Amino acid sequence: MNNDIVAGKWKQLTGKAKAAWGELTDDELTRVEGNAERLTGLIQERYGKTREEAEKEVRTFFDSNR
Repeated sequence: MNNDIVAGKWKQLTGKAKAAWGELTDDELTRVEGNAERLTGLIQERYGKTREEAEKEVRTFFDSNR
């Protein structure tokens, strides 16, 4: 999904992101602002995943919410 589109729809997607990654706080999701790189970093840090695993999760999340 195009990053500009994601950023524009981010407020709508935060609920789904919260459901997908429940350990992320509302403040963290707000700071992400739909930026895939920031979200990947947060998931990697919070869940102890590799960069590749986190990137795949984020890509799948954005693709499924077009």
